[in-house]
Formats: sequence, structure tokens, C-alpha cells
Amino acid sequence: MTVSHLHQMDLARRWRISPRTLERWRYVGTGPRYLKIGGRVVYRLSDIEDYEQASVQNHDAFIEHGRRDLQHRVHSPSGRRPGPRMNLM
Repeated sequence: MTVSHLHQMDLARRWRISPRTLERWRYVGTGPRYLKIGGRVVYRLSDIEDYEQASVQNHDAFIEHGRRDLQHRVHSPSGRRPGPRMNLM
């Protein structure tokens, strides 16, 4: 059985994200599982594919989220919830 590994730069290229994002994810404990071997971080291809599969979004959930987002837009022209206002002058 052959196990393929990707280095941080390889995974960053695959997902078109910054390598620093992967570093931050490791620091905060999110993102795909990784191995640290001899001071180098590597990602098993099987763990990356599992993470990608777990990240697949359900279209029905997306539609429902869009409806909730639309409800917020009805109450606020900017689509944002009103927050505290600060007078800077």
C-alpha cells in the first residue's frame, strides 16, 4: 500500500490558499490532520481527501442559509445586523 504525502506548499497550491493559512489552522487546531516528521509538516493524501469530503456543502443547507441571510437583509439595507455606533468626533 502506497501512502502519498503533500508538503504544506503542495497543499496550499492544491487549494489555492496561502501557506500561512495552513499554519494558522494548525495553530488553532482546525484544518486537515497532519504529521510532523523530523520537524517537517506533511499531510497524508487520504486525510486531505477525507477533509475535502467532509467539507462538501449540501445544496439544500445552502439554500436554507440563503433564506436566513435574506431575512437579515430585509431588516437592514446593508445586509448587516445593526451594531453599536461610535462617535469618533
